[in-house]
Amino acid sequence: MTRKHIAVRIMNDGIEGFFKRSRARAKKMDRRVPLAPEIIINFPDAPSLLRVLSYQRVKLLKATKAGARSLDALASGLKRNKSAVNRDIQLLESCGLLRTHYEKNPGHGKYKVVEPVAQSYELVAKI
Repeated sequence: MTRKHIAVRIMNDGIEGFFKRSRARAKKMDRRVPLAPEIIINFPDAPSLLRVLSYQRVKLLKATKAGARSLDALASGLKRNKSAVNRDIQLLESCGLLRTHYEKNPGHGKYKVVEPVAQSYELVAKI
């Protein structure tokens, strides 16, 4: 599956929302209704979601939507410190919102490449 066919939904409806969505998906599967591929990232509450999706991290997600970019290019484009951007990337990757890998740098070493896991991200927050 390529990232073009996957949508990421970021929610904060906790365990109740998880079970509600699971029942709805099971009913569709029973009726043999095709399910669209998606990734759902669910936080237990709004404060937990906001600890991960700060203003700077949302800007970072937007910057990766165009495709894979190096850590250096992202930090430069966002006018932020490289180590701060790298910390944000690690957090977003641990939550399943970004993916990273390393590529050889012609002549010497390697560099970190950051890419989105999906073409679109949808934030559904409840307070």
